[in-house]
Amino acid sequence: METTNLKIRTDKLIKEEAEEIFSELGIDMTAAINMFLKETVRVHGMPFEQILDKPNKTTKSAIGEGRKKMNAPSSPRYSSIDSLKIALDK
Repeated sequence: METTNLKIRTDKLIKEEAEEIFSELGIDMTAAINMFLKETVRVHGMPFEQILDKPNKTTKSAIGEGRKKMNAPSSPRYSSIDSLKIALDK
């Protein structure tokens, strides 16, 4: 199989920490990067889950409650931040 060079830039500390972990696993950086690339090709995407911060159950509930209150016909409307502050001070 024909090979090619891959030149990347990364944070020095991250590289050093990764090298320590790979060493414990018995592989070097080249093997680890090749494993990552092969798995990327195999799964046709990132070989690990990409997760955005998701609200927990309590936060989801609070968001839902806030949306219901906001859309309720009896929900107070404020024309400015100042009018909201006045209402909150009462």
